Amino acid sequence: MALTSNNKHIISNKNLSIQISLNGLSFCVLNTESNTVVFLKEISTEKRETPYKILDLLIDAFETEKALQTAFNDIQVIHENELATLVPDELFQEENLADYLKFNSKILRSDFISFDKIDRNNSVNVYVPYVNINNYIYEQFGAFSYKHFSTVLIQQILEQEQAETDTKMYVHVQNTHFEIVVVKQGKLLLYNSFEYATKEDFIYYVLFTAEQLQLNPDSFILLFLGKVTDNDELHSIAYKYIRHIRFAKRNDTFKYLEKPKSNHAFFTLIHSL
Repeated sequence: MALTSNNKHIISNKNLSIQISLNGLSFCVLNTESNTVVFLKEISTEKRETPYKILDLLIDAFETEKALQTAFNDIQVIHENELATLVPDELFQEENLADYLKFNSKILRSDFISFDKIDRNNSVNVYVPYVNINNYIYEQFGAFSYKHFSTVLIQQILEQEQAETDTKMYVHVQNTHFEIVVVKQGKLLLYNSFEYATKEDFIYYVLFTAEQLQLNPDSFILLFLGKVTDNDELHSIAYKYIRHIRFAKRNDTFKYLEKPKSNHAFFTLIHSL
């Protein structure tokens, strides 16, 4: 989805990607001439905040980070929340957006609802963006594009899996929640998001998902993304129950002024550029 304005286009060699969640923000600035990521930063909160507090953090970042105080040729905003659902293309009708969401998400009558097309899955992702964030970006910069986090995640995984034949479970780990994307022979079987507080919560949802899809823990492949490292508590408990565990990789071709700590971090932020 894109928001456009009549603001005069400013020529710049910088593209900006911002990922927004109630647990913080992430920023990525790409120099398109040198194909180099010149700024990559995450701002995390200790607890789940309100959209108003997150907007305050966003404004502060633009006021204090020199790398953000420049013109951008293109701006992508990624909205990360659980207020999203996938609808097959053939069943989608734009006038029914609220109906698609209300069965599995708590939405208000006043909520603005948007949608993204996921061509590789012949589906539409219906979701609630953070409108206050969109309004601020629009007021500051004019035209920009936005998508839901799961749109970027699913599209990129399906792109990487299009020639594969194995059954794989991608687990994208965040501080208080994680997403599961299951693919078989390059096709999407499931996408879902889960909240967790302990490693036991985490492995329960992983194994429950596997059971529901009749996946054998000795045969399917689990690939980690996001905030997980080799032999941390989530990796270790998963390894107790699942035979084949790997770390997924970003398939980007960018150079970096300061390379991320791992090749499975900032997956959606960087792939949205």
